[in-house]
Amino acid sequence: MTAELHQVVAAYAHALDELDVPALEAVLTDDTTWTFTMPGRGTLGPVAGRPAVLGFVRDGHAAETGKVRHHLGNVVVTASGAATAGVRAYLLQTRNTGEGVQMLSTGVYTFGLRRSGGGWRIAELTLALDNAL
Repeated sequence: MTAELHQVVAAYAHALDELDVPALEAVLTDDTTWTFTMPGRGTLGPVAGRPAVLGFVRDGHAAETGKVRHHLGNVVVTASGAATAGVRAYLLQTRNTGEGVQMLSTGVYTFGLRRSGGGWRIAELTLALDNAL
């Protein structure tokens, strides 16, 4: 099961970075919620429901310059059961403008996953950034 959970988290990051909406939909529950905390800026969210989350992602991509990547590391399963699981991962976010690579932020993701539609999907995502963007 650990490999399946790692795969969902990795698939999320790839889909997010490529704005692959079908792939992102495939890893999110219908009622997914996303919440972000940023030092000095407080909390953003929760953004609730798959349509709202996908709109949030599209808006974020429209505002980006260069190629942004979400590098997830130190991925650990924190809880697991037959229908729910928890995963934590460190974030290193970069931007490549073609002229150089810039580190944008670091932080900690916490994923609440739920078995749905024959596989694991992200029901809750929280991201605590270490710095304000």
